[in-house]
Amino acid sequence: MDREPDEKYPPIEPYDQGMLDVGDGNLVYWEVCGNPDGKPALVVHGGPGSGCGAHARQYFDPDRYRVVLFDQRGCGRSTPHASDPAADMRHNTTAHLIADMERLRVRLGIEKWLLYGGSWGSTLILAYAEDHPERVSEIVIPAVTTTRRSEIDWLYRGVGQIFPEAWDLFRAGVPEAAGDGGLPAAYARRMESPDAAVRAKATADWCAWEDAVLSQETYHGPPPYSGRPGRAQQALVRICSHYFSHGAWLEEGQLIRNAGRLAGIPGVLVHGRFDLGGPLITAWELAKAWPDAELTVIDGAGHLGGPATTRTVLEALDRFAAR
Repeated sequence: MDREPDEKYPPIEPYDQGMLDVGDGNLVYWEVCGNPDGKPALVVHGGPGSGCGAHARQYFDPDRYRVVLFDQRGCGRSTPHASDPAADMRHNTTAHLIADMERLRVRLGIEKWLLYGGSWGSTLILAYAEDHPERVSEIVIPAVTTTRRSEIDWLYRGVGQIFPEAWDLFRAGVPEAAGDGGLPAAYARRMESPDAAVRAKATADWCAWEDAVLSQETYHGPPPYSGRPGRAQQALVRICSHYFSHGAWLEEGQLIRNAGRLAGIPGVLVHGRFDLGGPLITAWELAKAWPDAELTVIDGAGHLGGPATTRTVLEALDRFAAR
Protein backbone atom coordinates (compact mmCIF):
# COMPACT_ATOMS: atom_id res chain seq x y z
CA MET A 1 0.00 0.00 0.00
CA ASP A 2 1.44 3.37 -1.02
CA ARG A 3 1.96 6.19 1.50
CA GLU A 4 4.46 8.88 2.40
CA PRO A 5 7.55 7.66 4.36
CA ASP A 6 6.51 9.35 7.63
CA GLU A 7 2.77 8.74 7.21
CA LYS A 8 1.07 5.89 9.05
CA TYR A 9 -1.24 3.50 7.25
CA PRO A 10 -4.99 4.24 7.14
CA PRO A 11 -7.21 3.06 10.04
CA ILE A 12 -8.43 -0.51 9.75
CA GLU A 13 -10.83 -2.69 11.70
CA PRO A 14 -10.31 -6.25 12.98
CA TYR A 15 -11.53 -9.12 10.85
CA ASP A 16 -11.47 -11.48 13.85
CA GLN A 17 -11.57 -11.06 17.62
CA GLY A 18 -12.40 -12.97 20.76
CA MET A 19 -11.82 -13.66 24.44
CA LEU A 20 -9.13 -16.20 25.34
CA ASP A 21 -9.57 -18.15 28.57
CA VAL A 22 -6.12 -18.07 30.16
CA GLY A 23 -7.12 -19.63 33.48
CA ASP A 24 -7.44 -18.24 37.00
CA GLY A 25 -10.81 -16.77 35.96
CA ASN A 26 -9.15 -14.42 33.44
CA LEU A 27 -10.33 -13.79 29.88
CA VAL A 28 -7.93 -11.91 27.59
CA TYR A 29 -9.31 -9.86 24.69
CA TRP A 30 -7.59 -10.31 21.32
CA GLU A 31 -8.13 -9.09 17.77
CA VAL A 32 -6.58 -9.64 14.35
CA CYS A 33 -6.49 -7.22 11.42
CA GLY A 34 -4.77 -6.83 8.08
CA ASN A 35 -4.12 -9.72 5.70
CA PRO A 36 -5.10 -13.19 7.03
CA ASP A 37 -2.23 -14.65 4.96
CA GLY A 38 0.25 -11.92 5.88
CA LYS A 39 3.34 -11.95 8.08
CA PRO A 40 2.25 -12.44 11.72
CA ALA A 41 3.00 -9.58 14.11
CA LEU A 42 2.01 -9.07 17.74
CA VAL A 43 1.48 -5.64 19.28
CA VAL A 44 2.47 -5.62 22.97
CA HIS A 45 1.07 -2.55 24.71
CA GLY A 46 2.64 -0.52 27.48
CA GLY A 47 1.64 0.53 30.95
CA PRO A 48 1.54 -2.08 32.23
CA GLY A 49 -2.22 -1.86 32.09
CA SER A 50 -2.80 0.66 29.32
CA GLY A 51 -4.64 -1.70 26.96
CA CYS A 52 -4.15 -1.91 23.20
CA GLY A 53 -5.19 1.02 21.04
CA ALA A 54 -6.50 1.15 17.48
CA HIS A 55 -3.69 3.57 16.52
CA ALA A 56 -1.11 0.76 16.83
CA ARG A 57 -2.70 -1.02 13.86
CA GLN A 58 -1.65 1.82 11.59
CA TYR A 59 2.08 1.07 11.83
CA PHE A 60 1.63 -2.08 9.75
CA ASP A 61 1.04 -2.46 6.02
CA PRO A 62 -2.40 -4.15 6.03
CA ASP A 63 -1.63 -5.88 2.73
CA ARG A 64 1.48 -7.58 4.10
CA TYR A 65 0.89 -8.08 7.82
CA ARG A 66 -1.46 -10.19 9.91
CA VAL A 67 -1.52 -7.96 12.99
CA VAL A 68 -2.54 -9.35 16.38
CA LEU A 69 -3.36 -7.06 19.31
CA PHE A 70 -4.40 -8.04 22.83
CA ASP A 71 -5.29 -6.45 26.15
CA GLN A 72 -3.05 -7.80 28.91
CA ARG A 73 -4.70 -9.19 32.02
CA GLY A 74 -6.88 -6.78 33.96
CA CYS A 75 -7.07 -3.93 31.43
CA GLY A 76 -8.82 -2.83 28.27
CA ARG A 77 -11.52 -5.33 27.36
CA SER A 78 -9.97 -8.21 29.31
CA THR A 79 -11.81 -9.46 32.39
CA PRO A 80 -11.91 -9.22 35.35
CA HIS A 81 -10.96 -5.55 35.10
CA ALA A 82 -8.39 -4.26 37.60
CA SER A 83 -10.58 -1.24 38.36
CA ASP A 84 -12.83 -3.69 40.19
CA PRO A 85 -11.38 -4.09 43.70
CA ALA A 86 -12.57 -7.69 43.69
CA ALA A 87 -10.22 -8.56 40.81
CA ASP A 88 -7.46 -10.82 42.15
CA MET A 89 -4.03 -9.40 41.31
CA ARG A 90 -2.16 -12.50 42.47
CA HIS A 91 -2.67 -13.99 39.02
CA ASN A 92 -1.30 -10.97 37.18
CA THR A 93 2.49 -11.19 36.87
CA THR A 94 5.06 -11.11 34.08
CA ALA A 95 5.14 -14.91 33.95
CA HIS A 96 1.35 -15.00 33.56
CA LEU A 97 1.51 -12.53 30.66
CA ILE A 98 4.24 -14.50 28.89
CA ALA A 99 2.11 -17.65 29.20
CA ASP A 100 -0.91 -15.74 27.86
CA MET A 101 1.07 -14.68 24.78
CA GLU A 102 2.02 -18.29 24.12
CA ARG A 103 -1.59 -19.45 24.51
CA LEU A 104 -2.66 -16.77 22.05
CA ARG A 105 0.00 -17.78 19.55
CA VAL A 106 -1.15 -21.40 19.69
CA ARG A 107 -4.83 -20.38 19.52
CA LEU A 108 -4.18 -18.44 16.30
CA GLY A 109 -1.99 -21.13 14.75
CA ILE A 110 1.08 -18.91 14.43
CA GLU A 111 4.55 -20.48 14.33
CA LYS A 112 6.60 -17.27 14.60
CA TRP A 113 5.68 -13.63 14.93
CA LEU A 114 7.28 -10.22 14.89
CA LEU A 115 6.96 -8.42 18.22
CA TYR A 116 6.28 -4.67 18.39
CA GLY A 117 5.85 -2.43 21.42
CA GLY A 118 7.53 0.14 23.64
CA SER A 119 7.88 1.25 27.25
CA TRP A 120 6.47 -1.57 29.44
CA GLY A 121 5.73 -3.40 26.18
CA SER A 122 9.49 -3.49 25.60
CA THR A 123 10.06 -5.28 28.89
CA LEU A 124 7.37 -7.87 28.17
CA ILE A 125 8.63 -8.40 24.62
CA LEU A 126 12.18 -9.03 25.83
CA ALA A 127 11.04 -11.36 28.63
CA TYR A 128 8.91 -13.38 26.19
CA ALA A 129 11.57 -13.48 23.49
CA GLU A 130 14.29 -14.63 25.88
CA ASP A 131 11.99 -17.43 27.05
CA HIS A 132 10.77 -18.35 23.54
CA PRO A 133 13.37 -17.14 21.00
CA GLU A 134 12.30 -19.82 18.52
CA ARG A 135 8.87 -18.16 18.28
CA VAL A 136 10.14 -14.67 17.39
CA SER A 137 11.02 -13.55 13.86
CA GLU A 138 11.96 -9.89 14.53
CA ILE A 139 11.52 -7.24 17.22
CA VAL A 140 10.81 -3.51 16.88
CA ILE A 141 10.87 -1.39 20.05
CA PRO A 142 10.31 2.37 20.37
CA ALA A 143 11.16 3.52 23.92
CA VAL A 144 13.26 0.76 25.48
CA THR A 145 12.75 -0.31 29.09
CA THR A 146 13.73 -3.44 31.00
CA THR A 147 12.00 -2.55 34.31
CA ARG A 148 15.13 -2.94 36.39
CA ARG A 149 14.70 -1.71 39.94
CA SER A 150 17.18 1.02 39.09
CA GLU A 151 14.86 2.15 36.27
CA ILE A 152 11.84 2.09 38.59
CA ASP A 153 13.78 4.07 41.18
CA TRP A 154 14.65 6.67 38.57
CA LEU A 155 11.06 7.07 37.37
CA TYR A 156 9.48 7.32 40.82
CA ARG A 157 12.28 9.11 42.70
CA GLY A 158 15.34 10.13 40.69
CA VAL A 159 13.59 12.21 38.04
CA GLY A 160 12.09 14.17 40.91
CA GLN A 161 15.33 16.16 40.76
CA ILE A 162 13.98 17.67 37.54
CA PHE A 163 10.39 18.05 38.71
CA PRO A 164 10.73 18.67 42.47
CA GLU A 165 7.38 20.45 42.82
CA ALA A 166 5.45 17.56 41.26
CA TRP A 167 7.52 14.94 43.09
CA ASP A 168 6.79 16.53 46.46
CA LEU A 169 3.08 16.21 45.74
CA PHE A 170 3.55 12.61 44.58
CA ARG A 171 5.51 11.78 47.75
CA ALA A 172 2.94 13.53 49.94
CA GLY A 173 0.23 11.25 48.54
CA VAL A 174 1.65 8.33 50.54
CA PRO A 175 3.07 9.80 53.76
CA GLU A 176 3.21 6.29 55.21
CA ALA A 177 5.81 5.16 52.63
CA ALA A 178 8.96 3.76 54.21
CA GLY A 179 11.76 5.72 52.56
CA ASP A 180 11.80 7.32 49.14
CA GLY A 181 12.15 3.99 47.31
CA GLY A 182 8.90 2.63 48.71
CA LEU A 183 6.51 4.82 46.71
CA PRO A 184 5.27 2.20 44.19
CA ALA A 185 4.61 -0.27 47.01
CA ALA A 186 2.81 2.37 49.07
CA TYR A 187 0.63 3.30 46.11
CA ALA A 188 -0.02 -0.40 45.41
CA ARG A 189 -1.32 -0.81 48.96
CA ARG A 190 -3.60 2.19 48.54
CA MET A 191 -4.96 0.77 45.30
CA GLU A 192 -6.04 -2.33 47.26
CA SER A 193 -8.00 -0.23 49.80
CA PRO A 194 -11.69 -1.09 50.23
CA ASP A 195 -12.32 2.67 50.36
CA ALA A 196 -13.16 3.98 46.87
CA ALA A 197 -12.09 7.50 47.84
CA VAL A 198 -8.62 6.26 48.84
CA ARG A 199 -8.23 4.46 45.50
CA ALA A 200 -9.45 7.50 43.56
CA LYS A 201 -7.02 9.84 45.33
CA ALA A 202 -4.09 7.47 44.76
CA THR A 203 -5.03 7.17 41.09
CA ALA A 204 -5.15 10.94 40.65
CA ASP A 205 -1.83 11.50 42.44
CA TRP A 206 -0.05 8.79 40.44
CA CYS A 207 -1.39 10.08 37.11
CA ALA A 208 -0.44 13.66 37.96
CA TRP A 209 3.15 12.53 38.55
CA GLU A 210 3.34 10.50 35.34
CA ASP A 211 1.99 13.46 33.38
CA ALA A 212 4.58 15.74 34.99
CA VAL A 213 7.40 13.47 33.76
CA LEU A 214 6.01 13.78 30.21
CA SER A 215 5.22 17.48 30.50
CA GLN A 216 8.16 18.64 28.37
CA GLU A 217 7.06 16.50 25.43
CA THR A 218 4.75 17.39 22.57
CA TYR A 219 1.50 15.45 22.35
CA HIS A 220 -1.96 16.07 21.01
CA GLY A 221 -5.13 15.62 23.01
CA PRO A 222 -5.66 15.20 26.75
CA PRO A 223 -2.81 14.42 29.19
CA PRO A 224 -1.50 10.89 28.60
CA TYR A 225 -2.40 9.61 32.08
CA SER A 226 -4.97 11.83 33.76
CA GLY A 227 -6.80 12.27 30.47
CA ARG A 228 -7.86 8.61 30.41
CA PRO A 229 -11.39 7.58 31.41
CA GLY A 230 -11.67 6.99 35.17
CA ARG A 231 -12.05 3.21 35.00
CA ALA A 232 -9.05 2.90 32.69
CA GLN A 233 -7.00 5.18 34.98
CA GLN A 234 -7.71 3.07 38.04
CA ALA A 235 -6.80 -0.18 36.27
CA LEU A 236 -3.60 1.36 34.91
CA VAL A 237 -2.42 2.66 38.29
CA ARG A 238 -3.37 -0.53 40.12
CA ILE A 239 -1.49 -2.69 37.61
CA CYS A 240 1.52 -0.34 37.32
CA SER A 241 2.01 -0.07 41.08
CA HIS A 242 1.52 -3.83 41.46
CA TYR A 243 4.21 -4.63 38.86
CA PHE A 244 6.69 -1.95 39.84
CA SER A 245 6.50 -2.71 43.55
CA HIS A 246 7.63 -6.26 42.67
CA GLY A 247 10.31 -5.32 40.13
CA ALA A 248 8.09 -7.04 37.54
CA TRP A 249 9.15 -10.36 39.16
CA LEU A 250 12.42 -10.18 37.22
CA GLU A 251 15.92 -10.59 38.57
CA GLU A 252 17.74 -7.27 38.52
CA GLY A 253 19.29 -6.80 35.09
CA GLN A 254 18.23 -10.20 33.75
CA LEU A 255 16.85 -8.98 30.42
CA ILE A 256 20.11 -7.30 29.43
CA ARG A 257 22.23 -10.04 30.99
CA ASN A 258 20.35 -12.69 28.97
CA ALA A 259 20.16 -10.72 25.72
CA GLY A 260 22.52 -13.22 24.11
CA ARG A 261 19.49 -15.51 23.87
CA LEU A 262 18.17 -13.14 21.18
CA ALA A 263 21.08 -13.90 18.86
CA GLY A 264 19.75 -14.43 15.35
CA ILE A 265 16.64 -12.29 15.92
CA PRO A 266 16.93 -8.96 14.07
CA GLY A 267 15.95 -6.06 16.29
CA VAL A 268 15.36 -2.35 15.80
CA LEU A 269 15.53 -0.15 18.90
CA VAL A 270 14.37 3.47 18.65
CA HIS A 271 14.86 5.79 21.62
CA GLY A 272 14.49 9.50 22.23
CA ARG A 273 17.59 11.14 23.62
CA PHE A 274 15.47 13.24 26.00
CA ASP A 275 13.28 10.45 27.35
CA LEU A 276 13.05 11.50 31.01
CA GLY A 277 10.92 8.54 32.01
CA GLY A 278 13.27 5.93 30.57
CA PRO A 279 16.80 7.28 30.04
CA LEU A 280 18.72 6.30 26.92
CA ILE A 281 21.32 4.30 28.85
CA THR A 282 19.01 1.26 28.99
CA ALA A 283 18.62 1.13 25.21
CA TRP A 284 22.37 1.65 24.83
CA GLU A 285 23.23 -1.21 27.16
CA LEU A 286 20.69 -3.53 25.53
CA ALA A 287 22.03 -2.77 22.03
CA LYS A 288 25.55 -3.67 23.16
CA ALA A 289 24.37 -6.96 24.66
CA TRP A 290 22.09 -8.04 21.78
CA PRO A 291 24.19 -9.10 18.77
CA ASP A 292 21.53 -8.46 16.12
CA ALA A 293 20.02 -5.20 17.39
CA GLU A 294 20.44 -1.80 15.76
CA LEU A 295 19.79 1.31 17.86
CA THR A 296 18.60 4.61 16.42
CA VAL A 297 18.73 7.56 18.82
CA ILE A 298 16.25 10.31 18.00
CA ASP A 299 17.62 13.72 18.99
CA GLY A 300 14.96 16.02 20.38
CA ALA A 301 12.46 13.21 21.09
CA GLY A 302 11.28 11.90 24.43
CA HIS A 303 9.30 8.93 25.71
CA LEU A 304 6.30 9.59 23.47
CA GLY A 305 8.43 9.86 20.33
CA GLY A 306 7.47 12.11 17.44
CA PRO A 307 7.65 12.26 13.64
CA ALA A 308 11.22 10.96 13.44
CA THR A 309 10.42 8.06 15.76
CA THR A 310 7.32 7.19 13.73
CA ARG A 311 9.29 7.31 10.48
CA THR A 312 12.02 5.02 11.84
CA VAL A 313 9.50 2.49 13.17
CA LEU A 314 7.57 2.46 9.88
CA GLU A 315 10.78 1.94 7.92
CA ALA A 316 11.72 -1.03 10.14
CA LEU A 317 8.30 -2.66 9.89
CA ASP A 318 8.16 -2.16 6.12
CA ARG A 319 11.63 -3.67 5.79
CA PHE A 320 10.76 -6.67 7.96
CA ALA A 321 7.50 -7.25 6.06
CA ALA A 322 9.57 -8.52 3.15
CA ARG A 323 11.55 -11.05 5.22
